Amino acid sequence: MQVLVIGSGYVGLVAAACFAEAGHRVLGVDVDPRKIEALREGRSPIYEPGLDDLLTRHLASGSLRFGTDLKEGIALADAAFICVGTPQSEDGSADMKYVLAVAGELGEAMALRAPDAPPLVVVDKSTVPVGTAARVHAEIAARTSRAFEVVSNPEFLREGSALEDFLEPDRVVVGCRSDHAERVMKALYQPFLDRSGGVWFRMDPPSAELTKYAANAMLALRISFINEIANLAESVGADIDHVKAAIGADHRIGPAFLNPGPGFGGSCFPKDLQALLKVGREQGHPLMTLATTVEANRHQKQVLLRKVKEHFKVKPGVPAPLKGRRFALWGLAFKAHTDDIRESMALELIDGLLNLGAEVVAHDFAAMEAVKARIGSRIRYAATPLEACEGADALLIATEWPQYRQADLAAVGKVMKARKLFDGRNLFRPEAMEAGGWIYHSLGRRAVEGL
Repeated sequence: MQVLVIGSGYVGLVAAACFAEAGHRVLGVDVDPRKIEALREGRSPIYEPGLDDLLTRHLASGSLRFGTDLKEGIALADAAFICVGTPQSEDGSADMKYVLAVAGELGEAMALRAPDAPPLVVVDKSTVPVGTAARVHAEIAARTSRAFEVVSNPEFLREGSALEDFLEPDRVVVGCRSDHAERVMKALYQPFLDRSGGVWFRMDPPSAELTKYAANAMLALRISFINEIANLAESVGADIDHVKAAIGADHRIGPAFLNPGPGFGGSCFPKDLQALLKVGREQGHPLMTLATTVEANRHQKQVLLRKVKEHFKVKPGVPAPLKGRRFALWGLAFKAHTDDIRESMALELIDGLLNLGAEVVAHDFAAMEAVKARIGSRIRYAATPLEACEGADALLIATEWPQYRQADLAAVGKVMKARKLFDGRNLFRPEAMEAGGWIYHSLGRRAVEGL
């Protein structure tokens, strides 16, 4: 199949590389010439494990190429994927200007296709509100009489595991209204479904569009729920590890997304929940559970700062109560295996500590450059986790990089002023920390206060 992928952000790049991996011929298009130049050299603008290798291999084979003009690939394309951004507007809705602009460009470029060419399948891959397929269709139809169809094909990619999710999907959702469109989409995705045994869902475009928002909303709700139960567990003397294991064993619930943490972030959940809430209000169906989920998450993102304030006896109204204190911070990305800092709890934690007069020395395996670009020299950056802890009054963990779990805590404790650890990811067991002489605060488990 000949595939045109418009937009070389997170979704577009992964889609382009993975379709090339499946044997299709792909042209990736972006308006940024510097990004295209880097991609032609095999350099990805995002951090995603394995993506650089995939780009390099398929650039060399010729099955993947990049350009700045979608007209280069429109004549022979079987499908054109719209993978541009849908940033959040001030009212919480998804800003559709980029999607609709691409639709207009596709409409203009359709004149390059042969009059008897099969209908071009235009695929909304970006996360878009219900009704977008109809709007995209109208934009294209206003500019061409050539045959085309618009399909909704939401992505379900986890940052840090995006290649695995695309190459071995548990399901593929396609919102289309014709057998031709379904045949084209199946030809594109069948190699992945054959590998994973995933489920194919054909439905109408509005249902497919709503499925994406509903999936992210459900996952966000589970995260906020277990975080609230973890907070309650601390108050009543329960252990959240026991609780989550027992409820996760129920086949109706399952164990996924039941790990307590410092709130969800990233590019999807916060934005998609706001967009879905906006749709609900507009339709006269306020989504009260999701509104509470958003508020609970806002509260949870302050959980480590609250624990720090309580431990160091910070009193309201006292100026710079943590002046002279140094805090090591492990993790800046919103989750492990990515450099994405959008809606990262670590940024809120940094702001809170600095506002209290503290010094912060941070480490992350991928996101330090992104944070430097955002906040500059407001904090210090360490080359290694151990370096970040030198002279620290306490260590805080915000991101669940597996390397942190494997750290030599005895060596860490030796370079710190005090063995105090505030663990926002529950990487360690309280019993082991107590045996190592640490003061240890985690989520939903007993605190180790030391002697």
